[in-house]
Amino acid sequence: MDNKSVVVLGAGHAGVHAAARLAESGRFDRITLVDAQSGVPYERPPLSKEALKAATDSVRKPLRRPDYFAAKGIDLVTGAPAVQVDRSRTAVILAGDTRIPYDTLILATGCRARPMAVPGVQLPGVFSLRTAADSAELTPHLVRGNRLVIIGAGYIGMEVAAAATERGVVVVVLEAQDRVMKRVTSEPVSRFFQQLHEAKGTTFHLGTSVTEFTGLGRVDGVRTSDGQWLPADLAVVGIGVVPNDSLAHEAGIDCSDGILVDQHCRTSDPNIYAIGDVTRFSFSDSEVIRLECVQNALHQAEKATRHILGHTMPESEVPWFWTVQHGVRLQSAGLRRESDETVFRGDPRSGRHSVLYLREGRLAAIDSIGSLADFTSAKKLIGARTALDPATAADPHQKLSAAQLSPADR
Repeated sequence: MDNKSVVVLGAGHAGVHAAARLAESGRFDRITLVDAQSGVPYERPPLSKEALKAATDSVRKPLRRPDYFAAKGIDLVTGAPAVQVDRSRTAVILAGDTRIPYDTLILATGCRARPMAVPGVQLPGVFSLRTAADSAELTPHLVRGNRLVIIGAGYIGMEVAAAATERGVVVVVLEAQDRVMKRVTSEPVSRFFQQLHEAKGTTFHLGTSVTEFTGLGRVDGVRTSDGQWLPADLAVVGIGVVPNDSLAHEAGIDCSDGILVDQHCRTSDPNIYAIGDVTRFSFSDSEVIRLECVQNALHQAEKATRHILGHTMPESEVPWFWTVQHGVRLQSAGLRRESDETVFRGDPRSGRHSVLYLREGRLAAIDSIGSLADFTSAKKLIGARTALDPATAADPHQKLSAAQLSPADR
C-alpha cells in the first residue's frame, strides 16, 4: 500500500482522525481530506451545548490546530462538496468538475438534519442545528423573552432547550413520542430529565406533532396535531438525522439507511471504506445498526486505517454517549433493549445515580447521572459481558465491580 493516493471525504471526527492516522504512517504519496464546509474542521458536539450559551455567535472548536494539516502533508480541501464517486476511473469529482484520483477512498460523510415536510417549515425563524453555520444563525435569536418552540425531545432538542432557558428564552418542547429521549434511554431517566427541565421553566407537550408553522414573512406560531396553536418567535426542528449516503448509493455501493460496511469498515467496493455516522454495520449476531456518536466515529476510523495499513485490529469498544443539560451529565454505555431487566442504583435526589440494564443476567448497558465511577466501571463490565448480582449492584455504597458473579454463582 506504499506510495498510494488516499482521499477522505468528510472532515468530522472520523475523517480527520483517519487522515491523521494515515499521514503519521508516512506511507502515502498523497492524502487529500475534502469537506463541503469551509474553514478548519471543527467539533460538532459543542454546537448544541456551549456554543448556544455564548453571548456571541458560535465559536468553532478546531479538531486540529489550523497548521496541522499542512505540517502533516495532508491536502485539506474545504468548501468543496463532492458530487460523484467515479469508481470506474477511481476518482472523486467535486463541484466545479475538479477531479481527485484515489487508490483508496474513505467516506466519512456523516449525516444531515432530518427534514420536516409540513407547511411553513421554510419560513424565516425556523431553524435546524447540525453545523457551525446553523448554530451561528440561531444564537443571536436566543434572547430573553423570546418564545422558542422546539420540535423533538432527543439529545439535540433537550440540549437546545437547556441552553435557551439559561439565556431567558421561554421554551416549549413538542415530542411525538410519549416521553422525552425515548430512543436513547429508559422511562425513569426520561422522567428525571423532563422534571429537571420543567423546574427550569420548560413546558412539554408529549404525544403531539406539528401540522403547520404559521406566519407572514416570518414564523409566529406552531399548530399542533391536537388542535393547539403555540405562539413562537422562533422554532428549532430536531427530529433526528439521515445519513449522507447518496454519493455511495449513486456509485453502486451497497446502502440501507447508511453505507453497509464489514468488520474492517470496507464497503462492497474493496477500495472504498466508510466510517462514522454514515455507516451501518453488524453490532452483534442479531443487530445491524447505525451509531451516531463520536466514540464510534473514532473507533471506526481506527479500524479502517489499521486495515489499510495492514496492522492488527483494535480491540472492540463498548459504545458510549453523553449529554449535558442544565449542568447535569448523563453518560450512557452499551445498547439498551426494552426487554432488559432494570436495576436502580442510588437516589436521584442525591445528584448521583445510575440505571443498569441486565440481559440474561449480564450487564448490557448503563445510564449514569453524575456518577463517573459507575460509568467507568460499567464500560469494563459490559465489555466483558459480566453477570451481576442485582441486589449488590443496586447498593450505591458498594463498588459496582463488587456485584460480579463468579461462574459458580450463576
